[in-house]
Amino acid sequence: MSERVPHMPAIFVGHGSPMNALGGPYADAWRALGESLPRPKAVLCISAHWYVEETAVTAMSAPRTIHDFHGFPKPLYDIAYPAPGDAWLADRVTDLLAPVPVRHDQDWGLDHGAWSVLIHLFPRADAPVLQLAIDLRQPPAFHYELGRRLAVLREEGVLILGSGDWVHNLGVAIRAQSAQHFDWAERFNETVKALIAAHDHAPLVDWISLGQDAALSIPTDEHYLPLLYVLGAQQEGDEVAFFNDAIELGAISMTGVTIGQAG
Repeated sequence: MSERVPHMPAIFVGHGSPMNALGGPYADAWRALGESLPRPKAVLCISAHWYVEETAVTAMSAPRTIHDFHGFPKPLYDIAYPAPGDAWLADRVTDLLAPVPVRHDQDWGLDHGAWSVLIHLFPRADAPVLQLAIDLRQPPAFHYELGRRLAVLREEGVLILGSGDWVHNLGVAIRAQSAQHFDWAERFNETVKALIAAHDHAPLVDWISLGQDAALSIPTDEHYLPLLYVLGAQQEGDEVAFFNDAIELGAISMTGVTIGQAG
C-alpha cells in the first residue's frame, strides 16, 4: 500500500536579515511551523533573491548553498543546506506553466531567501528543494497567474514557499537603525493581512492602487512578488494563519502567512 501524499499548505515567510539563519525569535517560529507540518514530497521556493529576466527552475540534483550577501559573521558563511533537487518537480513545473517557457537551470542553487528559512523549517534537509525564478520583466498579474497554475502541486505533496517581505524599504530601515517606527509600514502590514484574510487578492495584485503606504512599503517589488505566487495558490475554503507579525528596523515586515492546512 503506497504512503498517502499529504495536501500541503502554501506559505509566505518574511525572511528579513540573513542573520535569522543563526536563530532568534523569528527562527523559533519557523521551526515550530515546520514541526507542525508533515514532511513534504518536495518544496518549491520563490525567493526575492532570484530576480532575473526569465522564468527558470533549478534542475540540478544537488543545488549549492549560495551565500549571496557581504559583511556578515563567519558562522553564516559556514552554513550549508544540502537538500537534494528533484527532476520530477522541475518537469512538472515546466508542464504546469506552459506555454510560458521555463529554463532548467544548472547553476543557481539555493539563495539565502530559501535556505535561511528552510534550515529551521526542515533542519534535516531531507526534502528536495527547487527554486523558481521571478521574471522581473513581467507585471504582478503574471506572477499571480503562475501561482494559480502551480496550486495543484499542493495536492501532490509539494509545499509552495514564498520568501520575501511585503514591507521592504531597506534604505529607510538602514537610516532609521531601529530608532523609528513608521506609521505607513504598520498600516500597510495591516492592510495586507486584512486583504489576505478576506481572500481579496485583486488589490494585492494591483498593489499600486493601494496608495502611498504601498509605494513606501514596496519601493522595489522583488521582495513583494513571492507573496503573489502564494496567494495564487490559495484555494476555496483555505484558512489563513499569520505568524511573526512584526516590523523590524521600522520598515521591514517579518509577517508570514500559512494558507491552508496540511492533511
